[in-house]
Amino acid sequence: MANIIKRNRSTSPLIDFFNPDYFFDNNWQSRWEKDFPAVNIAENEKNYSLEVIAPGFHKEDFKLKVDDDVLVISAESKTEHKEDGNGKEKDYTRREYSYNSFTRSFQLPDNVKDDSISADYKDGILNIELPKSKVQVKATKEIAIK
Repeated sequence: MANIIKRNRSTSPLIDFFNPDYFFDNNWQSRWEKDFPAVNIAENEKNYSLEVIAPGFHKEDFKLKVDDDVLVISAESKTEHKEDGNGKEKDYTRREYSYNSFTRSFQLPDNVKDDSISADYKDGILNIELPKSKVQVKATKEIAIK
């Protein structure tokens, strides 16, 4: 009979890698990759499109920055839920915190117009449009999310 193992998805992949039970398991890397949001990348003649699947976040949680042809996508979400039987904040019976974060970086091709990158977040998907240009346009900037 197999053992049931509870995993915390926010732990480091190195914990499983150095765990003797998983040392020879070939799936340790695929388990680690599940902690990052999935990204779809598409290309047409006018632009590149990135779809970052990140449910549970709000658009204010994201930071997008392009610097030296590297697009950095990061998000951080903190929530706090309080239940208090007495109505007093100090005398709570249960208090829960939640913290989620990630960072992904992508090296941009030379034909991306860095200063015209746009993004919007809707229904748990961050859509990023990277317009192409015949002339290399580099910029360092933060990208606002619509």
